[in-house]
Amino acid sequence: MVAEVREFDAKNFVKVRASLDAREQSWLTWAGSIYAFIPGEKRQRLFKMVGMSVSRCIPAEQEGVWDFVSRELTYYLDPNTNEILHQWHNPWTGETLPVMHVANNPVQGYFQGQFPAQVDGEIATFVFDLFPTYPNPLAGDDRFREYSPQAIYQAAELFKLTVPLAELLNPELNSVSQLHLGWDRIGPWLPWMKMGDRPGQLIYSAYGSKVGGLAELPPQLQSEINTRVPAYQSAPQSPQDESDVTSWLYFKQHFADYLAGATFPISE
Repeated sequence: MVAEVREFDAKNFVKVRASLDAREQSWLTWAGSIYAFIPGEKRQRLFKMVGMSVSRCIPAEQEGVWDFVSRELTYYLDPNTNEILHQWHNPWTGETLPVMHVANNPVQGYFQGQFPAQVDGEIATFVFDLFPTYPNPLAGDDRFREYSPQAIYQAAELFKLTVPLAELLNPELNSVSQLHLGWDRIGPWLPWMKMGDRPGQLIYSAYGSKVGGLAELPPQLQSEINTRVPAYQSAPQSPQDESDVTSWLYFKQHFADYLAGATFPISE
C-alpha cells in the first residue's frame, strides 16, 4: 500500500502533541547520540543524550486555535558509561569545561489550521522539517567571542511523529495513547563547548515516545526533576509572558555560573 498525504485539523494535532483537555499534560521522552561532523575528519560520537518534555494545550480565544506551553530538558551523557556529564574534555582545544545541559523553560507556540500527515495503513506520521535561522544572541559581545562568535544562528530540526490513525480520528479520545518520535538535528557547536569559529557542526540522532507521566521517564531524568529542577514536574498552566528559552539564551543568562564551574541545569 502506498502512503497517502492527508490533512488533519489542528484539533487532531493537539491530540498528538498534548491533549484537548487543558487540565491534562503530556509527556515525551527521547534518547540518542550527538556526533561531531568536521570536514576531513572521521565520525566521532561526543555524547549520548536523554531528554523530556512536559506540555499542555490550552484553547485560545480565537476558535480553532490552541496555545501550546511546555518545558523541556536534555542531558548530555558520557558515550561509554551513560552517566550525566558535568565536565567535558574538549579533544580539539585540550580544555576541560563545564557541561551546560538543556533546560528550556518555557517553550511555547500555537496550533491552528491544517497539518498534513503521511497515512500508511493504520498509522499516521506528521513530518516537520524546520530550518531556524536568526541573529545569534551572543554575537557582537566580546565575552562570547571564544564561545559563539557567528553572526547568524542556523540549524535544521527534522521531526517525525507517528501515531495510531484510529486514535487520532476517535472523537471520544482527548489524546493519543501512543506516539513514536524521530528527531534529527544539524546545528552549530554549543556555546559551552568553547569551539569559537572552528569549522564543523553537531549532528543529533534521536528517537522517543509518549509516556504516561513522570514515573515513566528514564531514572536519570526522574532523579534530576525530583531533586534539582522540580519546575519540570509539570507544564505551565497558561501561556507565559516571556520569550522561549534556547541553549544560546540560557548560556548568556548563566555565563557567570558557567565561568564559576556551576552544576547545570541551575536548580529552579
